[in-house]
Amino acid sequence: MYPSPEVTICPLPPTPACDCNLRLIPPLMSTPPRLSRRTFLQHTATIVPALLATPAALRGQSTEKSGPVASGGARPRELAADLVIIGGGLGGCAAALAAARGGLRVILTEETDWIGGQLTSQAVPPDENALIETVGGTRSYLELRQRIRDYYARNFPLTEKARANPRLNPGNGSVSKLCHEPRVALAALQEMLAPHVAGRRVEILLRHQATSAATTGDRVDAVRVRSLESGHDLVLRAPLFVDATETGELLPLTRTDYVIGAEARSDTGEPRAKPVAEPLNHQSFTCCFAMDYLAGEDHVSDRPRDYAFWRDHVPPLTPPWSGKLLSLFYSQPRTLKPFNMGFDPSKGTGLFHYRRIIDRANFAPGTYAGDITLVNWPQNDYMLGNLVDVSAAEAARHLDRAKQLSLSWLYWLQTECPRPDGGTGWKGLRLRRDIVGTEDGLAKYPYIRESRRIKAELTVTELHVGTEARMRATGATAAAVMAAEFADSVGIGSYNIDLHPSSTGDNYIDFGARPFQIPLGALLPQRMENLLPACKNIGTTHLTNGCYRLHPVEWNIGESVGELAAFCTAGRHVPRAVRKHPALLADFQARLTTAGVPLAWPKQTG
Repeated sequence: MYPSPEVTICPLPPTPACDCNLRLIPPLMSTPPRLSRRTFLQHTATIVPALLATPAALRGQSTEKSGPVASGGARPRELAADLVIIGGGLGGCAAALAAARGGLRVILTEETDWIGGQLTSQAVPPDENALIETVGGTRSYLELRQRIRDYYARNFPLTEKARANPRLNPGNGSVSKLCHEPRVALAALQEMLAPHVAGRRVEILLRHQATSAATTGDRVDAVRVRSLESGHDLVLRAPLFVDATETGELLPLTRTDYVIGAEARSDTGEPRAKPVAEPLNHQSFTCCFAMDYLAGEDHVSDRPRDYAFWRDHVPPLTPPWSGKLLSLFYSQPRTLKPFNMGFDPSKGTGLFHYRRIIDRANFAPGTYAGDITLVNWPQNDYMLGNLVDVSAAEAARHLDRAKQLSLSWLYWLQTECPRPDGGTGWKGLRLRRDIVGTEDGLAKYPYIRESRRIKAELTVTELHVGTEARMRATGATAAAVMAAEFADSVGIGSYNIDLHPSSTGDNYIDFGARPFQIPLGALLPQRMENLLPACKNIGTTHLTNGCYRLHPVEWNIGESVGELAAFCTAGRHVPRAVRKHPALLADFQARLTTAGVPLAWPKQTG
């Protein structure tokens, strides 16, 4: 929480959507021609998953040596399914669940050893809308939230008061009505998927990354993935594919047209867009970590390698940052004025309370030695470079420096942070490696706010959802104005347009947006016929990604994509035909409504 001409990777001109929209997808489990008759498109740009998932990459080392299969040239094993989903984050999990409910056999891959993405392997408690407990999410997303609460009720010694609270917030953090440990969300997701996994409707391939793809014209035939454990390759075939990766990794592999960075105002018409496009202008990313506080104990970490740099670093931003990055002062996102939320872990106040994931007052005495907070704060946002469409060496360098930033922020809190009593440093702050399941104590995967985005049939812009833009367009007051209505809606979401400081020097961009719909057109690439997005890679802009990137929206996107795959498979349609033909669209929207996906906000929503 807290705009370049569009970049087209495909060298071929877009194909007009005409009769090809009515092509039938291949029969279920059909087998396209053998791999030897297709040319695999080797990924020569950065493969971010390799940097984030392989042990060598985590140490900032080269990942070019690809294991025994690649070097030995053995023919990879092939697997086929009705739907292949690359990326096991929230959107990928939701897509797999919806498709399996619809009778499809699904292969789901994940780069880390935890499914769940931003909620688990990135360790970020959910950023949600104010109505999430009632009408603000899909039925299955609300089920996920309830399963998280139920897990605590079944397995932890809650106090009588906490057990009686139907809206238990384990951490009582201020950022969310459900702040919790990432492992509990992982358990809840595994529970939801368990019957489908047991019934072989869903096969999950952990620690696998996509390395190349085979295409014919405007269709994806297969995706090659590599095990990060054995180095063995698999070729995955299906009539339909979903890119649910955190950075849109399938888009360059499949030569799907996409956009990165900030668009120009002349391209989008957005009042707040850049005068000139800036493709390398991306939101900062963050290596999150968890810590608790044990008064009277000394848990000071070793001084990080790059501590001297980060201790004195002043972010080069416009408008200016509040001062040094490692400070309790930071730019308030809306006003950009220096702001200090405070920090007192002994009392659980200020920043410590903000994303607190365990409040020990909810549990029987002795269950936890101290409260636990999740550190995804302004001070450990990495603003000095990108992970998307840069060289492997550059991405590795940025990832390594981002990790050093987070470790330096912890060390500063332990040794130099001003205390209310006039002293400095909180020695009792302890890095909780067990909470995130890693040796270095940092989340398995960085929290990535901005991805490659498809060139979509419909791109959602500030003009559709921004409060001030909608007021100018409609003449309505701030209290009465609504976001644009989409006749092809497949879901809802609500959040401010919230952009963290960027890699090219923008300070926070944070302004109002109205509760919005998710249009089907934003999920359909302009050209590719059987590839769908299910993460932060949908048809938004640099600006509107800031309100479409949060947990419940990503889940809704994924669930609607999974339902679309099942609908198209049953009726033998290509996905874009559903939007093109009113009768098909009405049938699909009725299916979504039956599945518990709201298509519009209640009229009184403000």
